[in-house]
Amino acid sequence: MAGDTRSERVLILASFVNRVGNGLFNTASALYFTLVVQLPAVQVGFALTVAGLIGLLAGIPGGHLADRRGPRTIMMLALAVQAAAMSALVFVESWTALAAIATIDQLAASAGGAAWGALVVRVGTDQPALFRAKLRTYVNLGVVLGTVGAGLAVAANTRTAYVVLILGNAASFALCALLLFLLPHYEALAPPPLQRRWIALRDRPFVAFTALFGAMGLQYPVVSLLLPIWISEHTDAPRWTVPAVSALNAAVCVLLQTRIGSRIETPRDGGRAFRTAGLLFLVSCPLMALTAHAPVWVAVGLAVAAICVHSLGEIWESSAGFALGFGLAPDHAQGQYQGLLGLGFSAGQALAPAVLTTLVLGYGTTGWLFLGLFFAAVGAVGPPLERWGTRTRSAYGASTAHSGAVADEARS
Repeated sequence: MAGDTRSERVLILASFVNRVGNGLFNTASALYFTLVVQLPAVQVGFALTVAGLIGLLAGIPGGHLADRRGPRTIMMLALAVQAAAMSALVFVESWTALAAIATIDQLAASAGGAAWGALVVRVGTDQPALFRAKLRTYVNLGVVLGTVGAGLAVAANTRTAYVVLILGNAASFALCALLLFLLPHYEALAPPPLQRRWIALRDRPFVAFTALFGAMGLQYPVVSLLLPIWISEHTDAPRWTVPAVSALNAAVCVLLQTRIGSRIETPRDGGRAFRTAGLLFLVSCPLMALTAHAPVWVAVGLAVAAICVHSLGEIWESSAGFALGFGLAPDHAQGQYQGLLGLGFSAGQALAPAVLTTLVLGYGTTGWLFLGLFFAAVGAVGPPLERWGTRTRSAYGASTAHSGAVADEARS
């Protein structure tokens, strides 16, 4: 397992195990509740939506708790709750039970996600950009392997196969928590004197970045939701193009994340990378639109080209998120800041299906062009927002050495 220190290797392995479990569950969970438990699809969707929205409320408080009690402790507690909740899902027989258990799971997931962000900062101190890039590479690989395993269960289409997936995800949470015992106990960092509690919510540059990060996050459902529908219903490309481009997206991200992401170290790098991501999406969206106007094999070629460009944009966007999301946050409040960032990202993901299907499927080629311009406009705000954020860091107790401001000054 890649990593320069023992703690880095432990966190990479723990995150990998966790995401394998996520890949197992996320791919087939809806099928289990609709085909095996035989709940109406509308009820399943509504229960999971309600759980997801309520879960957002735990991100900032959970992150604050991680800052004050230590990120490892809070993440382990969150993982234990998720393991128990996931195991309980095999006994679900009604909509109310599904909604209740899923809500508990999502509350723990939000709190644990914020704690994970704070833990990443404490573990990856020597070469943080390289460590985060490696971490994301193995996270992506874990999801891919989990998704492959889920495909086998879907092919079997039996209750036993689906139950194995759910319990496999529960086991991944438990194993991840056990692996975290191998990390040091990171003590809380003292905040500056007289600092108010909810500092992240008062940090206007970071709140602005959170909104932009959530908006740019619409690019993820473009691959998972929008493009499959577009290829299937609006192009002459064969149906196998859908899983092919999905696999290609994963492969490009796994192969190039470390090479590209390791060079995006400081907030200034992050601002520029955010702009680059927007420009890459500006290229990929029209390519996706053109697939509807091309013969079958040309459409396949355009889809492949589009997904390659889009995947590069995804790498630049995620690397910018690391550089700005961690670099603009003060060390003593990383958990709270990561909770806020997660809230913005999750809100964007919740809105994405309605926005993307209405815009692109409703307006076709024009919708794709507008979407590309939207991503480019959001990305263009990256550099000025970084300058605003870096200029105001002293007001929020951020460490200039940690945020990369010293390195940026040396470059200018």
